[in-house]
Amino acid sequence: MPVPEPVDVALVASADVAVGPVKTREMASPGVHQALAAHQSVAPAQRVDLEITEAVERQTRAMRELSRRAFPELETAPEDALAPIAAARVQRRREAAATEAAALQRARAERAAQQARTAAVVAHPAPLRTTA
Repeated sequence: MPVPEPVDVALVASADVAVGPVKTREMASPGVHQALAAHQSVAPAQRVDLEITEAVERQTRAMRELSRRAFPELETAPEDALAPIAAARVQRRREAAATEAAALQRARAERAAQQARTAAVVAHPAPLRTTA
C-alpha cells in the first residue's frame, strides 16, 4: 500500500484563516458606538410579582417559626454566671487536674515500691547464671 506523505499542518491552518487586522470594539463605526451606548443607558424594567413576594415572606416567617421551635431561646444567665461553654471548659480542666494528680500519686507510689525492691535486691544479690 502506498503511504501518503505527511502534510504540513502550519500550511493547512494558515490557508483556512483569513489574514487581516483583528477587529476590536474601538475600531467599530460610530453608529455601533451610539447603539451600544443607547443599549447600556436603558435600565431593564424590573418585574416584581406581588404574589411571589408574599409567598417568599410567608416562607421566611414559617422557617423562622420552625427554627424558633427547634432551637428555643434559653433563659438568660445572670451577669456573673459563666457561659455554658466556659463552664464546660472549667469542668474539663478540673477533671483533667484531678486525673493528673491521681496519675502522679500512683507513679510516685510505684517508683517508691520499685526502689524498695531494688534496695532489697542489692542487699541480697542473687548469683548470676552462666551460659557455657
